[in-house]
Amino acid sequence: MYNNLPLQDLLALTVRESSTDLLKKFPSITELAEATEEELIKVKGLGKSKAMKILVALELGRRMYTASAKDIVSINSPQDVYDLLIDMTLLDREYFKAIFLNTKNHVIAVETISIGTLNSSLVHPREVFKGAIKRSACSVIPVHNHPSGDPTPSTEDLEITKRLVDAGKLLGILVVDHVIIGSQRYISLKERGVM
Repeated sequence: MYNNLPLQDLLALTVRESSTDLLKKFPSITELAEATEEELIKVKGLGKSKAMKILVALELGRRMYTASAKDIVSINSPQDVYDLLIDMTLLDREYFKAIFLNTKNHVIAVETISIGTLNSSLVHPREVFKGAIKRSACSVIPVHNHPSGDPTPSTEDLEITKRLVDAGKLLGILVVDHVIIGSQRYISLKERGVM
């Protein structure tokens, strides 16, 4: 909504009547980002409150940029999946999650699809792919835990994997793997040759 607005319009929305004078003193976003509170207060129409609003908005933008650059997680192996979701080893019920990936195998999101009982979790492909479609994911990795600690796949695990792979083919969303997490270990159904 605001990403196409020029700098002057964005500033006008933030500090209203002071935006023109502000742009005269700091004509680029880089110069504005380097401004101190004292320099901003000297601009006609800007007081301490408006100067702080500008500095806070710039700091939020800076943090969002650096966070998105350093928090990128890539999935290249089942071990990466296990490392990302290792906390699932501590759960006392079966959780079924989906990892949504972009074209470079970077994690877009991890979503809990369902929470089951001690030894089962009901999941339907539509819940998995609803999240993938909403996020424009290129691929998905279903992951669930076995609270018993034994990650050996059950008949139901194999059936849901087949259903997810088939649904993914129809939707054009690749099911990369299905990882089952147990106590300090995991099983990749892709490595097992099930997929």
